[in-house]
Amino acid sequence: MTLLSAPPRTDRTTAGPAPLAPAARLLPALAAVYRAQLARARVARIPLLFVATFQSVGILVMMRGVVEAGQSSAARSVVAGSSVLVVAFVALNLLAQYFGKLRATGGLDHYATLPVPAASVVLGTAAAYASFTLPGTVATAAVGAVMFGLPLGQLWVLLAVVPLAGAALSGLGAACGLLAPRQEIATMLGQLGMSAALLLGVLPVDHLPQPVLWLRDLLPSTYGVEAFARTFAPDPDWAMVLVDLGVCAGVGVLSLGVATWAYRRAVAR
Repeated sequence: MTLLSAPPRTDRTTAGPAPLAPAARLLPALAAVYRAQLARARVARIPLLFVATFQSVGILVMMRGVVEAGQSSAARSVVAGSSVLVVAFVALNLLAQYFGKLRATGGLDHYATLPVPAASVVLGTAAAYASFTLPGTVATAAVGAVMFGLPLGQLWVLLAVVPLAGAALSGLGAACGLLAPRQEIATMLGQLGMSAALLLGVLPVDHLPQPVLWLRDLLPSTYGVEAFARTFAPDPDWAMVLVDLGVCAGVGVLSLGVATWAYRRAVAR
């Protein structure tokens, strides 16, 4: 009887799990998220801009009955505050609602499966929402300048004010949406933030009590309002304009960093 011999052994290494694809770099991933968000919101862009701009122009009309036209600090504050309010409506209010909805409905799981850094998701979405605000902000500023008799020559400063104030407010809105335990609370926080930007940014500083002024200094959009309002002066103090814009930039980096941390925390839970 022939004994069956075992098959010869071959030198085989134990197959391990296939390596994962390398994660996308920050800037290409950010650009991809930005384009995707722009394409997603393209249908809602016109109504969004209309609502934000109509609201701010309506506030200008209302304040025109209270504040006289001319080169007064009150007129400059009203026009600058109403213009930046367009940014607050979209970047703070709507972004808080958007991330709150994603967190409540499990939409963050889609982004968690993508090989993209967390910062690119937050920054790309925030940049897309802030981009919607530039046309409405310019239109509001032009209408307000004509209504209150202010010069139109410095509206180009909005090219710096909108992205910097938008970054600060977008980070704050995203953090509110991602940290809120419920979608309704995220919506409430976004509404409260926009109301604060309205009351503390549009109302003339001379009419506010000191405790309210302290709260105003804590609001990121305040420094965008101050930077823009200074440019309406006959002889603008450009050094202080740069200081205000620098504060906006610093708060924007901080708030977007907090929003990125909140995104990682929400995805990991």
